[in-house]
Amino acid sequence: MDSISWLRPEYKGREDELINLAAGADLVGVTRSAVSNWTKRHAHFPKVALLTGIGDRRNKYVPRDEFLAFAHAQLTKKRTSTGRSTPRRPTTAIRAAEVAHSERQIVRLTELETRQAAALASTRRVLREHRKTLKRARQG
Repeated sequence: MDSISWLRPEYKGREDELINLAAGADLVGVTRSAVSNWTKRHAHFPKVALLTGIGDRRNKYVPRDEFLAFAHAQLTKKRTSTGRSTPRRPTTAIRAAEVAHSERQIVRLTELETRQAAALASTRRVLREHRKTLKRARQG
């Protein structure tokens, strides 16, 4: 069973104006992973208009004109000597961001561990009570 989700209903009935991301990659001569990276890294990547399929087999469709304009902008960007279109962040800034992220994760995971330990203790208590109840029922 295929699932169809319209995320931009204004394109309903205008499916011929949409392009699948894989077909778009082929059309502009880049790999599918390049398009995948664009979708993750650029907030101004064209918004998905249509989703088809389910689970891992989901196909994303975007307006062809928007995709081609975005791809053209990406492929004609002026690159630096390192091959990047923007300069790298300083290593200290990257490390500081990593430290901050790790600290947030430690706080979050510690809170999760505490909640799970409390839930486990409660479960064990209830299990002991039910075992006692079962034992009394069998003896009676």
